[in-house]
Order: sequence, then structure tokens, then C-alpha cells
Amino acid sequence: MIDSVLNEKSILAVDDEPDVLEVLEEEILAAAPRCRFDKVTSYFEAYKKLGSKHYDIVILDIMGVRGFHLLDLAVKRNLLVTMLTAHSLNPESLKRSIEKKARAYLPKEKLGEIVPFLEDILKEVEFLSGWARLMKQLSKYFNHRWGQNWQKPNAEFWKEFEEKTSPIKRRA
Repeated sequence: MIDSVLNEKSILAVDDEPDVLEVLEEEILAAAPRCRFDKVTSYFEAYKKLGSKHYDIVILDIMGVRGFHLLDLAVKRNLLVTMLTAHSLNPESLKRSIEKKARAYLPKEKLGEIVPFLEDILKEVEFLSGWARLMKQLSKYFNHRWGQNWQKPNAEFWKEFEEKTSPIKRRA
């Protein structure tokens, strides 16, 4: 087995659903048993952890723990953040996650696939190249979930995003 880049890293997972935290812990520690994994179920616990400890990756639920506010705090501390959601799974929250500098946005339905996404976050130094890769991996999922024209209401944002993340632009 290839050694995961998550080993020796410190991860904080924040979700108001303990069962989601258990699945995250199982998935991550199965792939990276030497990872340090903290989990909390409330905004206040997360706020304290973010203020007192460094994390290589922070995984935030959007609903139930004021995820976007915690995202702002984590980004100010230069932490890499993944947004994880079921109830706020919509194009607006995806756009907001990008604008607020999260490194990824994942549906809770994809919990069983989270390790490769987290590994990519650590490997992709550049913010936009990581998003380009994530969007390529999840585009079929988003199209199926939201319909083929889900980007249309914010067409200008998505056009600019695509221009910034296209491989040709990044090589120039």
C-alpha cells in the first residue's frame, strides 16, 4: 500500500452529526493511521480548536455548525478547508465556498471517497488548480444533481472561473 500524504498530518472535522464524524474518522484513519484526527460537534468547540491548534486540513459541515463563519476563521489562519454538506448542496454554496477560499466542496454522499480529495488538497499547492481538478472529478455528479444548466444563473462567475482554471491559462 502507498503511504498516504495524510499520515503525520493533523485534521479537524466539524459536523453536528456524530455518525458523519465517525465515518470520516474511519475512512481517514484506515488510509492514514498515523494521522492526528480531532472531531467536534459544535461551532463553539470548533472555534476553540481553530484558535488554539494548527491543523493541516479542516473539514467543515456547512449547516448546523455555522460552517461558512468557521471557514472565514480557518482561512484567516491559512488553513486548508474542505466544505462538506448534505443540506446545503447547491450551486450557491459551491460558489460561496470558492469565493471564501475553501479548497474543496464535497457532498456527504461522497464520504467514502474523501481520502483522495483530501490528499489532493495537500498535493495541489495552487488554489485554482485544486478546484479545477475537483470540478473535473465531480462535474458529472453536479450535472446529474442540479441539471446541465446549473451554472447559468451565475454564468459570468463560472465563465471567469473556467478561464482561470483552464490548463492553457495555468501553463502561461
